[in-house]
Amino acid sequence: MPLDVSTLRTLLPERRIHYFSSTTSTMGEAARLAAAGAPSGTVVLAEEQTAGRGRMGREWYSEADSGLYLTLILHRGHPVPWLTLAVGLALGEAIGLFVEGRAAVDIRWPNDVLLGGRKCAGILVTSDGEAMLVGIGINVNHEVFPDELAELATSMRRATGRAHSREELLVRLLGLIDEYLLLPVEVIRERFAKASSYASGLRVELEDSGISGVTCGLDPEGFLLLRLDNGQIERIVAGGVRPASAD
Repeated sequence: MPLDVSTLRTLLPERRIHYFSSTTSTMGEAARLAAAGAPSGTVVLAEEQTAGRGRMGREWYSEADSGLYLTLILHRGHPVPWLTLAVGLALGEAIGLFVEGRAAVDIRWPNDVLLGGRKCAGILVTSDGEAMLVGIGINVNHEVFPDELAELATSMRRATGRAHSREELLVRLLGLIDEYLLLPVEVIRERFAKASSYASGLRVELEDSGISGVTCGLDPEGFLLLRLDNGQIERIVAGGVRPASAD
């Protein structure tokens, strides 16, 4: 069933909501709207993305009528690393409220929310002129995934055995994002460290290089610190991490 956009506009009267039944990417639509002067807080929603963007140029699987695919336009002023962590915390909390403990919620630095160890949601933050574009994709009511994602991805529906209201989830998520954006950097960093099993004490590999080490917290800007096997501390500013394979 398509999103009830009229209800969303009633529940979120302070937001400008642009809805597309299908588009290549909400990021692309948001960039166009931001360039035209769209105010901070504008939400760009799509029922389906034909070329949804993930991190590192990957495609985001965007099944029609099943997920939440949106980009939030914010005015500049938030550093990208901090903004990614803040939105990740809001996203993890929102999903956790709906799954009600039926699956463990985790946040994989820097931008993935996991349910039961599988990816349920992702974030992509970019800057575009005077705006920050926060792209969010959530697997809400997906029942099946393409073969290449079947072992890696999950949805809120698969984790709980029931369908969820995408409208309720979006309203709760946007409210939580607003709350987290008011918190100082050090509070966001501390909360992320508590919410994420990836922040400290986990042996991981860097996706782009295969370098492995043990995570040892976040630096003041929110970048991941990795203790390599030679004892050196590496500051990870780009790319993602995955649990290291067993030797």
